[in-house]
Amino acid sequence: MLKEFSLSGNTALVTGGGRGIGRTIALTLAEAGADVAVAARTLGEVEEVASEIRSLDRRSLALKTDVTDSVSVNEMVSYTTNKMGKIDILVNVAGISGSASLDSFSDAAWNRIMKTNLSGPFYCCRAVAAQMLERRSGRIINVSSTSGTKATVGGSAYSASKAGLNMLTKVLATEFASYNVCVNGIGPGWFETDMTRAFLEKPEQRMKIEGMIPMGRLTALRDLGLLAVYLASPASSWMTGQVIYLDGGETAMFL
Repeated sequence: MLKEFSLSGNTALVTGGGRGIGRTIALTLAEAGADVAVAARTLGEVEEVASEIRSLDRRSLALKTDVTDSVSVNEMVSYTTNKMGKIDILVNVAGISGSASLDSFSDAAWNRIMKTNLSGPFYCCRAVAAQMLERRSGRIINVSSTSGTKATVGGSAYSASKAGLNMLTKVLATEFASYNVCVNGIGPGWFETDMTRAFLEKPEQRMKIEGMIPMGRLTALRDLGLLAVYLASPASSWMTGQVIYLDGGETAMFL
């Protein structure tokens, strides 16, 4: 491995780390040398991921956390810091989707999506920032979506939450730049996850999605993990305030 991509000696905290994108990113960061704490609402899932990380001879914690609750987030960060010494890398993956026409979108549904997808990362960044700024070193990676930059029917809450997360990423990047803390985002396109599997399992729907992608195919979740390693590593020390879309070229036509 090129030394600039090594995460040896670093500790990462990954929210939404029990499955899908979060699980893959957590495991790939561990492969690159990081100790990794994984957090989610379902403890059993993150315990399995933590066990896999330990099998790679890395330290790991499994944490039950509700990112929509700032007290829970503060406790997560405090506990991780006490047990693992520091947090060098924060990856905000926890998120939910939801689609409905405006006239049928309830207050509860809107608030649930906004609190999970936008308030949650805000709480996590705020809780971790103090120690990163004090050390004048750190990486924050916010997992957004191509929906943060393109409109889809029924996606008023989801798209707005991800667009907000993109701007939060840019604002924090400018605030933290002089402290050598880099803040970037990853905007995944279509990947097969628990959130999308039922939709993609229907051949006609999968064919429609692949037809929207210039490369004409989907790819493995591991690609997201590898991008996260780059953004977490010294190799990206001059990159901040960027949202990188990993989507097979889907957004290239209108960005």
